Amino acid sequence: MSAEGSVLNGRQGLLASHPVATYFAVTYIISWTGAFLLVAPRLLQHEPVPRRIGLLMFPVMLVGPSLASVVLTVMRDGARGLRDLLNRLFVGFAWRWYAPLLIPPVAVLAILFCLSTFVSPAFTPNTFFVGIIFGIVAGFVEEIGWMGYAFPKMRGTHSALTTSITLGLLWSAWHLPVIDYLGTAIPHGAYWPRFFLAFTLVMTAMRVLIGWAYTNTKSVFLTQWLHASSTGSLVVLSPIGITPEQEALWYAMYGLALWMIVAVILRRYGKRLTRQSA
Repeated sequence: MSAEGSVLNGRQGLLASHPVATYFAVTYIISWTGAFLLVAPRLLQHEPVPRRIGLLMFPVMLVGPSLASVVLTVMRDGARGLRDLLNRLFVGFAWRWYAPLLIPPVAVLAILFCLSTFVSPAFTPNTFFVGIIFGIVAGFVEEIGWMGYAFPKMRGTHSALTTSITLGLLWSAWHLPVIDYLGTAIPHGAYWPRFFLAFTLVMTAMRVLIGWAYTNTKSVFLTQWLHASSTGSLVVLSPIGITPEQEALWYAMYGLALWMIVAVILRRYGKRLTRQSA
């Protein structure tokens, strides 16, 4: 066997035995390298990264989850695996599954109205409606990887709940290069750790909701819309002119609200989420 063939077989063996670890390694490398290359000229010259360039890192990072899923699917399962991935992107779902799409905007509005009424008018929701485009792009591109590839591979014999929380934590960590450019109170300065913890609370709860939807429908298309609703709600409604401390506060309260909704769902419909896969 040639040296080139040995290397190829070694890569395929690694992918076959560690598909999840390989996926996240490839995803993080693609996304984080792309983000770094974008800001490298500023960093190398010891200049601060302007907000505009910082925000541009996010669309660059979106390539990672989707590209990694397509490439690894082809390498591991060939054309058959790619057809299966594409089929799940277009699986339809019952009308009742449109209702969960309202969870993010309703929860965000409820939290912000309470805070603006009882704490400070600075929490008044914004109306940046063009921001829904950001949500649609992020949702439809990212979920090709997160739910199209990673979630089914991670599930194994674990429950959907455990898998969703684990994926939610990894999804939160994936945002690290751009975390200081998310929201409206940037940079977050000394409140960066607090904001990241609150952000992680939101992302893990949202991932459980997405996992719940996928487990019941097997529709990546539905999860794309749920992701779009989540990101779009944050971009459209996030209050402007707030301090980093205030942003960390309202994200934390929003995260707690989402986890309360998750608790209700688990109580009423939790069997499919907590049951271990065969």
